[in-house]
Amino acid sequence: MTDLATRTAPPRGGALRRAAPALLGYAAVRALGLVVLAVWSGAHGKSAHTLLTARWDALWYTRVAGLGYGYEVRLPNGDVHSDLAFFPLLPWLERLLHAVTPLSYADAGFAVSLLASLAAAWGIFAVADRVHGRGDRERGEACLRAGDGGRRVGVCAVLLWAVLPVGIVESMAYSESLFTALAAWSLYAVLTGRWPAAGALAALAGLTRPVGLAVAAAVWAAGIASFGRERSTADPGAAHAGEHAPAPSAHSPSGRDPASEGAPGTAYAPGTARRALALFVAPLGAAGYVLWVGHHTGRGPLGYLDVQAGWRNGFDGGAAFARFVAGELTSFPSVLAGLGTIAGVGLVIGAYAVCVRRRQPLPLLVYAGVVTALALCASSYFGSKPRLLLPAFPLLLPLAVPLARLRTSRSALVVCGVAAASAVYGAFWLNGSGPP
Repeated sequence: MTDLATRTAPPRGGALRRAAPALLGYAAVRALGLVVLAVWSGAHGKSAHTLLTARWDALWYTRVAGLGYGYEVRLPNGDVHSDLAFFPLLPWLERLLHAVTPLSYADAGFAVSLLASLAAAWGIFAVADRVHGRGDRERGEACLRAGDGGRRVGVCAVLLWAVLPVGIVESMAYSESLFTALAAWSLYAVLTGRWPAAGALAALAGLTRPVGLAVAAAVWAAGIASFGRERSTADPGAAHAGEHAPAPSAHSPSGRDPASEGAPGTAYAPGTARRALALFVAPLGAAGYVLWVGHHTGRGPLGYLDVQAGWRNGFDGGAAFARFVAGELTSFPSVLAGLGTIAGVGLVIGAYAVCVRRRQPLPLLVYAGVVTALALCASSYFGSKPRLLLPAFPLLLPLAVPLARLRTSRSALVVCGVAAASAVYGAFWLNGSGPP
């Protein structure tokens, strides 16, 4: 009987060495973005440091870190912007780093984001390597480059995440990088059957952003599916697999758990108690903070929704977004922005459809689906939609596969060209309106 840890262990040289090309490439892309931002900002009389650490949401996070919760701004139109809208994990980390280093709260937030972005890149690599390293043959896809397709797809997925048009946010004192790191590693823990770690990381993601519920939902979906497989299996010993994965069978040429067929890259075979613990712990972060806000405001369990309403945030199924796009189509040149938005939404939905068609593992589909739905169907500021989609990295995997099939020189040329364009756009974006 093959031990799960043995089947999921990284190759000789360790996990970090395997991920090194992805991390080095990611660091190079982000360094390019920061250099271009510094040059652009200097040419326009602005401070790149201020844009990254002391604007928009970064100011709210540093205020919470330094003074705690309780600050709000009342606008002339009656709206109330309260700092309770911002989840606490990033300001907690800013406060901790400020206490043990000479860094200011703002610079601590920047440092947390830089470190978290590298952790996120590593997590994205690990997920893509796991899924495509074990799943290509079962899906009938050609193996890539001497049987190491998973690694190449992982590198390409990380680079694609780095060169997204709003990728500069990954280097800002915002919570996107921290959340993506926690989400990616929680999903990897699910894929490899490390359920307690998956639940704990999901809980931390829930303390980072409201969309942390997407990670909890992924853990729940995978856990319930795993329980269901155990109950329906005809093997009387399957329910007692304990901490070990089943031995490879003739129907699983890669040695994957036969119960996970149809979800390439997964290995669901933990003990029942560990799964149950993960399902219990996963939603505690988000639920705990929301309930605390309700108690703090005296408005009960729905108090957090009232706080978000003060920011004009809510979930209306995309009605407000649709009205906004329709309004953009009524005049020129705004019609160009409207058509571009429609095309962008179509690409996102199309990418998710491809993920479904290629049978991505269930937790990835649930996670990406919830993140995408919350981003597109929320009534928040419409300019923030691309930023809200930043954590939905499983949508990049279908594009990473053909990029990985190219010769290294060609894929490097493509990535370098897109990275340059992304760096210029990021500098233009932050020096213009920037993220809200």
